[in-house]
Amino acid sequence: MAEHIIELVDISKTFDSTEVLKTINLYIRKNEFLTLLGPSGCGKTTTLRIIGGFEQPTTGKVLFEGKDITSLPPYKRRVNTVFQRYALFSHLSVEENIAFGLKIKKLDKATIKEKVRNALKLVNLEGYENRSVDSLSGGQQQRIAIARALVNEPDVLLLDEPLGALDLKLRQDMQVELKRMQKQLGITFIYVTHDQEEALTMSDTIVVMKDGLIQQIGTPEDIYNEPKNAFVADFIGESNIIPGIMKKDCLVEFCNTIFDCVDKGFGVNEPVDVVIRPEDVEIYPDDSGKLQGIVESVTFKGVHYEMIIRTDSFAFTAHNTLMFPQNSKVSISVAPDNIHIMKKAVN
Repeated sequence: MAEHIIELVDISKTFDSTEVLKTINLYIRKNEFLTLLGPSGCGKTTTLRIIGGFEQPTTGKVLFEGKDITSLPPYKRRVNTVFQRYALFSHLSVEENIAFGLKIKKLDKATIKEKVRNALKLVNLEGYENRSVDSLSGGQQQRIAIARALVNEPDVLLLDEPLGALDLKLRQDMQVELKRMQKQLGITFIYVTHDQEEALTMSDTIVVMKDGLIQQIGTPEDIYNEPKNAFVADFIGESNIIPGIMKKDCLVEFCNTIFDCVDKGFGVNEPVDVVIRPEDVEIYPDDSGKLQGIVESVTFKGVHYEMIIRTDSFAFTAHNTLMFPQNSKVSISVAPDNIHIMKKAVN
């Protein structure tokens, strides 16, 4: 198992009278791409800033390779940060921007030039040394900001929503590039985003946050396929969340119908939340499914059609490569292993 490089121990943070982090405990492994994911105000950026030394926790401590660095200023930590606003110096060339930290370290000119050249090669911008940063596109500026951070050879790179200002196609391209860089360099990336697709695409581990608390930690597959609660299920991709009754192990009732499932360990007749992903809703043009319904709406999404199918007790969102016309009568079913049972949400 990979060694822990950073540990957050009982971290809380209060601004004025508002508690934005509530006893966070988290470890991050060496060479891991870990993403802090959640909606605005969930505490993910505050967590990142505490790791970087830009904020001090109200309680708790930050460990780096087992040593307490809670009071250490940012410039003494072996981490570098790429912010959403790249904070490049417009009066300096690309080379001068990337070399800025190296000059502060008083490295010799030949070493600086070589490190800058290698950094530009890493972000696929060789030959841009003498360009003005104002002449670059948003995607190129973002690469320069990453090169400036990586040229200092940090053990950990912190990235605070660095792709937020880019258009969709460029953002998708940069997701692939960031993952490539992380694997090539073999260093730890800690990434903050509210974009579920980014998290699922790039991460080794996802930490889902809400209201200053960690909701779930896991691989992208775990988070998507086995959400721990209704918030995670709804936030990571689309979900149908239906009130149900766990009749006994592997048997659940929802929409007034009994379904086989694979979940165990719930109480007899325990109220539960049933989670079904839209792509797992099976649609039939006849009455061979378990629930009868009417197609209320059809939206073409490119690779599939999204349909709202209303039954007597619930309106299901369904994704299918086949289109069932609006107002047509259909029936639906769900395979047992595509029915995910969760403890009833408690407000």
